Parts: sequence; structure tokens; C-alpha cells
Amino acid sequence: MGVFDKAKDKAEQAAGQGKERVGEATDNEELENAGRRDQVSGEAKEAGHDLRDKAAGVADDVRDKFRGDK
Repeated sequence: MGVFDKAKDKAEQAAGQGKERVGEATDNEELENAGRRDQVSGEAKEAGHDLRDKAAGVADDVRDKFRGDK
């Protein structure tokens, strides 16, 4: 995963936590839910990026084995 992607995903999660806390403090259920959605969205994106990177690593390993590099 690129550093930029990881930072973006973590920032979305942090913003979601902030929204959720403000929603709890102000008794604003809509803001709490929006914060939770942001957190889940950031986590899902991060997992997707991790999966993409792992798949690329496996593809590189297979390609290297066929070439005889490893």
C-alpha cells in the first residue's frame, strides 16, 4: 500500500472517531452514526489496499519462479 493511501485511510478513521465522540458528547445520534460509517469505510479501504498489495506480491513471486529468479 502506498504511504499516501495508508495515511488517507487512517485520517478517515481518525475523523470518524472524532465525529463519533462529538456525537456522543452532544447526544447527536446522527453524527455518531456518521462517525462510525467513516471509521468502517476507512478500515474497509485499508483492508482492500492490503489485499491488493498481497495479491501483487504473490503475482510477483509466481512470475519470479517462472523466470527462475528465486
